[in-house]
Amino acid sequence: MDHFTRRGTLALGAGALAATALPRPAAAAIPRADIPPPRLPIESGASLRVIRPARFVEPDEVIFRENAARFAEQHKVPVRVDFVGWEDIRAQTAVVANTGSGPEVVIGWGDDPHVYTDKLINLNDVAEYLGQRYGGWAFLAQKYGKRHGTNDWIGIPFGGSAGTIVYRTSSVREAGFDRIPDDHAGFLRLCQGLKRINKPAGFALGNAVGDGNGFANWLLWSHNASVVDEEGKVCINSPETIEALNYLRELYPTFVSGTLSWLDPSNNRAYSAQEVHLTSNGVSLYFSLKKDPQTAAIAADTEHAPLPKGRAPVAPQAATVLNAMVFRHVRYPNAAKEFIRFMLEAEQYDPWLTGCLGYWSQPLEAYRQSAVWESDPKIRLFRDGMNNRYWAGYKGPISQASGAVNADYVLVQMCASVASGQQTPEAAAREAERRARRHYRS
Repeated sequence: MDHFTRRGTLALGAGALAATALPRPAAAAIPRADIPPPRLPIESGASLRVIRPARFVEPDEVIFRENAARFAEQHKVPVRVDFVGWEDIRAQTAVVANTGSGPEVVIGWGDDPHVYTDKLINLNDVAEYLGQRYGGWAFLAQKYGKRHGTNDWIGIPFGGSAGTIVYRTSSVREAGFDRIPDDHAGFLRLCQGLKRINKPAGFALGNAVGDGNGFANWLLWSHNASVVDEEGKVCINSPETIEALNYLRELYPTFVSGTLSWLDPSNNRAYSAQEVHLTSNGVSLYFSLKKDPQTAAIAADTEHAPLPKGRAPVAPQAATVLNAMVFRHVRYPNAAKEFIRFMLEAEQYDPWLTGCLGYWSQPLEAYRQSAVWESDPKIRLFRDGMNNRYWAGYKGPISQASGAVNADYVLVQMCASVASGQQTPEAAAREAERRARRHYRS
């Protein structure tokens, strides 16, 4: 952990210092309306502690810390930023909520604010200002930011990491395909072909916050299945879900071994080691390959594609969203809100977005004009990650229940039980229904 003080002291490693020494992108390229920010007088003696998920690409952390140091210097408010493991951030957020003490700003996952709706302060003033200034909020930003059925903002999304298909173009060609098929049968044949040439696919079936939930959601959504209907009624035990799980029984044998225990870093490591040649991931994998001379050749042979639609009308993918919230118990709510606003202003946000190579695609529409999206044609697919039309809890409202189902890995474990042969599709769907109903009843 680092502490940023009003004297601007900052402890960084050599790699971080090199990154912060790079020229910052020209924020003037981002269109914005000339409107005054909300009046948020910072409390006397204020200090801030911020927690957020750990970075997957180094500039994410380096530039975020640099921006926090800029806030500390400009506002004379000491800021401490702690980066927490992806699997640990929810547990820490729960401790904050249940004890009524802890960080002033919690940047958790997309649906986390909806678990603690009654314990959070309203962020309408910050959200309305940012939306008006930067061309409006993207679809998923509104979904995750607003309390369901209202226009009240309980979270301020910082960005979303969309998981697309990541693949080796030469391997896909060797398997007999010139592109990623959009239908289930074609995608299965591709994965079978990759297995035959010993260049298999692999998708996380362990309790991985992003990749595990992302794969399980894709499997259901591409078969037009979902946990709940539009009204939030549990409907996972359906013919569509059974069909999806039967498809998984055919698809899973094409995977590299070990995917049942994969966490979020696992497919990155396997792809970098050339153990898998097709997976699903955010742009971080390509970013790390491209930056390392030892793996640059893999990056040159890597492409991205939307997840196969299957029976869905559009690519059935969502995004792993960073969502900032402020609990009611904090001592310095204005300082916390001002920090969130400051971090999303172009002078801070565009360098962060650019430095991450678009790993966290923007929640505000104006940042679609960022130069990062023209810097490499292989990442343009990620520009509209926050405008994907699916979300955790689809087709129903984002709520405490949908967040709990996601955090409890109900879908991931349903899929894993079928892939491992521990349960039939029918039994797994019934168990998932039982677990989902428990959360939705509470």
